[in-house]
Amino acid sequence: MSTEHLDHLLKRLHLANARRVWRELCQRAETEQWSFEDFMRVLVEEEVAHRANTRIQRLARKAELPFLKTIEEFDFKHQSTLRLQMMGSFLSADFVTEGRNLVLSGKVGRGKTHLATAIAYRAIQNGFTALFTTCAALVDDLSSVAANKGSFREALVRYTAPDVLVVDEVGYLTYAQDAANVLFHVVNERHLKRKSMVFTTNKPFSAWGNVLHDEDLAQAILDRIFERGRHIKLDGPSIRTLHLDGVLPTEENQQLRVSGTAGPEFPEPTPGARPVARRGRPRSGCRDLAGRRRSLESTRAGQARVGSSRREASGANLRQRRRGGQPLRRRSCGRHREHRHSRRRA
Repeated sequence: MSTEHLDHLLKRLHLANARRVWRELCQRAETEQWSFEDFMRVLVEEEVAHRANTRIQRLARKAELPFLKTIEEFDFKHQSTLRLQMMGSFLSADFVTEGRNLVLSGKVGRGKTHLATAIAYRAIQNGFTALFTTCAALVDDLSSVAANKGSFREALVRYTAPDVLVVDEVGYLTYAQDAANVLFHVVNERHLKRKSMVFTTNKPFSAWGNVLHDEDLAQAILDRIFERGRHIKLDGPSIRTLHLDGVLPTEENQQLRVSGTAGPEFPEPTPGARPVARRGRPRSGCRDLAGRRRSLESTRAGQARVGSSRREASGANLRQRRRGGQPLRRRSCGRHREHRHSRRRA
C-alpha cells in the first residue's frame, strides 16, 4: 500500500492528527523496535489527546472567557482564610453534576474574576460546557429582547443551556429597571434544571435589592442560589496594585509612574529642560552667567544708541541741504561716471 493511499484512508476517517504523525511514529518504531501493539497504542493515544485538546480550545472560545487563567496561577498567599484545598470541591466534576453554585465577593482587585474563570475552565477540561458573561451584558441583552417584543424564551436559552454559567461583576454598574426580572428568569431556569452558577460581586447581599431595583426578586434570586451554593469572601490587598505596596498614588506621596514602574531614586534632568529656579544665594556659575547676560544687554543698548544718533545726524544734514537749495546728488561709482562722459562725447 502506497503512502498516498494510506493518507487518503486516514482523511476519510477524519483522523487528521494520525495522518500528520504516522510517518514519524513509524521511524520511532523501527529505531526503538516497537511491536505492532505498541505502535497502534501510541498512534491512537496521539489521536485521542489531539482531539481532547482541540475540543477544550473550541469550548474555551465558545465560553467567551475574558482570559485564560488556571487555579494554579492564583496566588493564595495574599488571602487570610482561603486556601487551595478549599477550592477542590469547586474544581471537580461533582460541582457540575450536582448543580452547585458559588458566590465570590470582595473588593476590587482581589481575584474574583480569576477564580471564576479558573472554575469555568476546569469544568471545560472535565468535559462540560461553560459561558462567561457580565451581569450588565446579560441584563442588557435580555432587556433589549423583551423591549423589542422578540422571543424571550429563545434568547434565554443562551444563558440556560451551558453546564456552568459565570455571571461577573454583579453590582458594579447601573442596570435597567427590569434587571431583577430578567436575572430571576435565568437563575430560576437554571435552578430547576440543576445547573451550576458562579457569581462575583463587590456588593453585600443586602444591597442587591437596590442594585437590581427590586428587593423581593433579589431575595428570591439569592434564595435559589444558596439552596445548593456557598459564599467565599476574598480579602487581602488588590492584586493589580501590589507594586504600589497597597498604597494608591496621590499628589502628596507618589511621583508620576508609567505602567507601574517606579521612578529612579536620583532622577536625571531632562535634556533641553529649563533650569529650576533656586531660592537663596546663587552659586558662582550663576553669577557669571548673569554678568554675561547684563554685559550683552548693555552692548546691544549701546549699539542701538549709536544707530539712533547716526540716523538723527543724517536727517539733519538732509534738512540743511534742502534749505540751502542745493540739489541732492546720489553718489555714483567710477563706472557710472565713465558711462556718463561717453554719452556726452557722443
